[in-house]
Amino acid sequence: MDGTFPRGGNSSVIAEMKFGVTDYVIFVLLLVLSAGIGLFYALSGGKQRTVQEFLLANRSMTFLPVAFSLLATFQSAVAILGVPAEIYRFGTEYWFLGCSYFLGLIIPAHVFIPIFYRLRLTSAYEYLELRFNKVVRICGTVTFIFQMVIYMGVVLYAPALALNAVTHFDLWVGVLAVGFVCILYTTLGGLKAVIWTDVFQTFVMFAGQMAVIVVGTIKVGGMGRVWQVAADHGKISGIDLNPDPYERHTFWSLAFGGVFMMLSLFGVNQAQVQRYLSSRTERQAMLSCYVVFPCQQIVLCLGCLTGLVMFAYYQEHPLTEEQKKASSDQMVLYFVMDVLNGMPGLPGLFVACLFSGSLSTISSAFSSLAAVTMEDLIRPYVTNIPERRATLYSKLLALGYGLICLGMAYVSSMMGSVLQARLLFILPAFKTLWGFSAPTSSVISHTTEGHLDKITLAAFSIFGMVGGPLLGLFCLGMFFPCANSVGAVAGLVSGLAMAFWVGIGSFITNVQAPPPLPNGSSISSLNGNFTTAVMTTLLTSATTPERRTGLKKFYSLSYMWYSAHNSTTVIVVGLLVSLLTGPMHGDAVNPRTIFPVLPRLFSCLPPKYRDKLRCGVRDVAE
Repeated sequence: MDGTFPRGGNSSVIAEMKFGVTDYVIFVLLLVLSAGIGLFYALSGGKQRTVQEFLLANRSMTFLPVAFSLLATFQSAVAILGVPAEIYRFGTEYWFLGCSYFLGLIIPAHVFIPIFYRLRLTSAYEYLELRFNKVVRICGTVTFIFQMVIYMGVVLYAPALALNAVTHFDLWVGVLAVGFVCILYTTLGGLKAVIWTDVFQTFVMFAGQMAVIVVGTIKVGGMGRVWQVAADHGKISGIDLNPDPYERHTFWSLAFGGVFMMLSLFGVNQAQVQRYLSSRTERQAMLSCYVVFPCQQIVLCLGCLTGLVMFAYYQEHPLTEEQKKASSDQMVLYFVMDVLNGMPGLPGLFVACLFSGSLSTISSAFSSLAAVTMEDLIRPYVTNIPERRATLYSKLLALGYGLICLGMAYVSSMMGSVLQARLLFILPAFKTLWGFSAPTSSVISHTTEGHLDKITLAAFSIFGMVGGPLLGLFCLGMFFPCANSVGAVAGLVSGLAMAFWVGIGSFITNVQAPPPLPNGSSISSLNGNFTTAVMTTLLTSATTPERRTGLKKFYSLSYMWYSAHNSTTVIVVGLLVSLLTGPMHGDAVNPRTIFPVLPRLFSCLPPKYRDKLRCGVRDVAE
């Protein structure tokens, strides 16, 4: 399992570098320590004997570990590869996404957390039953399960595939080792083990990225030299105030479209909500959002600096022929191995960094899926389950979802050979529906030539398409007391239909005319966190696209506006259907499920006017 790979630099002189014993030892230590944390919490304290302890850490966590856990879930392995690849190809425009983090965390801290925490929920989707009814709750739960099951297999498999392509690090050894260790500590140690392993893995991720940046900067000649090379080649972006929503990245799409994207992740996603609910007090949960804000800025800076250093390095060290054919994600790994050549242990540190991102993300998925399945699909219909048995069921669910994750990783490995044939078969049938002719087989072959693209194309797209409608469903319930259950279901279905329509339309449009890629790259970059990774494969373009009109223009909507567009669709359709079928009366609405926006905005008004702004909903204090 001793991998070799070419060193970048002069393409006529290929040096080989080994992924040595020290590197493997560091990778194994990551797995052993992660498993050890799980075993510690399995054998200490309450020994995970209650559902509250297993799924919510007995609501005993303080803000600091919760904040690091939120950050680790946010910083997936796809982000570690995707953000530098984005900067390498398109420049620093993406850095302005950091502007969205402020509102993207303040709003959850002061709107979503107080409602969820005061209702003493375990699953975020319990809220939907309290606000609407069981049907809406089940719809939300099933949508979330579909989203996460597809995503977690790719999060496990894609980084291992990229690493294997560059270093020949054994693909299935990596996948199975990470998968089984994650299953072990999640199933035995519960949420407390997940949170504390996230803390440990966060520092591993920081260390791995810092090692690459520091060594790479020294080899280029200092950060000043890095910045100068990037500036000379137009990679340092200014503020683009173009309001066109069809522009891929502008200040507005990143700073404001990004807010909706952040809300779909940090506001209503069960993986994050579960961490808030594990906090000792509501104040501790709110503080975790404040603490994670500067940490996210640091993470974004590390990813962007890695991309700039990589760009500067390859301006002075020509790419090899193999590297010219690599995907953007693989280029990050080539860069890591090039700059860390001759430094035993540092390549292993970055591999540990990469798989720490996978561990933190999929462990969150296992825990959150076990929670929603137990609380939303089993307990409401199987009454009087003894606590010990309910805890056992929760552990078995976590184990089951872990095995499903491994199964989805295998499915991901098979998708490459299937996707091209499927495209050739199904795309002609979409001619009338999506408003353009089907692409030729040669174009499809070009688009699907990168195996890593094939497996991420559908999975990340589906993840992004689902996040916005779920955000819209919760906002419909919290901010609009007149919305009823019929409107909620209709809104969710409409939002999902709109999301898949635009998403598939964007994909087919770009299949017709794949953009030329710089530096011999073969695929689009993946901007990667739970939501930013989703649609980039469909929408990236290094050059100005052809002028599009009609539906083709609509399909060119920037992926940064997808969450805003889809959540707005849910709200608008939900309100219209609610008004047509009979809006809910204020006295029938549980006041603890409503966030009174208007009364708070106009708090200076006399009480009798503020009461009218409540739309008949009682004050919680009453």
